Amino acid sequence: MSTSRTALAVALAVPVLLLPSGSAAAAPGEVVSAPLSDLVSALPVEDEGPRDGYSREQFKHWIDADRDGCNTRNEVLLRDAVTAPQVTGRCTIVADTGVWKSWYDETTQTDKFDVDIDHMVPLGEAWDSGAAAWSAAERQAYANDLDDPRSLLAVHDSANQSKADRDPAQWMPPASNAACRYISDWVTVKTRWGLSTDAAEHAAIQRIAVTCNNPVISVTLAR
Repeated sequence: MSTSRTALAVALAVPVLLLPSGSAAAAPGEVVSAPLSDLVSALPVEDEGPRDGYSREQFKHWIDADRDGCNTRNEVLLRDAVTAPQVTGRCTIVADTGVWKSWYDETTQTDKFDVDIDHMVPLGEAWDSGAAAWSAAERQAYANDLDDPRSLLAVHDSANQSKADRDPAQWMPPASNAACRYISDWVTVKTRWGLSTDAAEHAAIQRIAVTCNNPVISVTLAR
């Protein structure tokens, strides 16, 4: 069992952390439901080494996994639009149509070119937290994860560029009401993909999480 799965299995011994089967085992495809504080405690804390060998090309994206003509970027743009954009052909989103609201900075975009698709846990951070040891197929699945809407989201491009590959010890969304949602989603993605945290990151997550009324979070494990 991996380090992160070992930590999660320990947390699963706590009665409030439940799996549909009632088992203490945590395996890909199973659903973990737990208060945020328990998921935070279950995150393994490990040192991050140098980012040797990393490039965004190690995480192939954006793909058209279901071959419907929409790649992952367009799938998220269509999913997250508060006013649907015009679409031509199989999946060409017309510029200057549609509306997106970026909860990172409480801004509104009306052009797809002002919208980035953010990996909640950035690719570089994922690499540092365990993905460097994954197969190419696993990294592709991570980079195009449409199965949990908290993994990928449409945000203002300037906010995404400000975030870059930084973790919550280094960057948080500027919107005043975004902190708890951001930390909850960050912990969800790290749990879903069995990723570790470094000490500073974990401390920042804990500091913010205690202000968040300890919501119960459900997440399907991908690894």
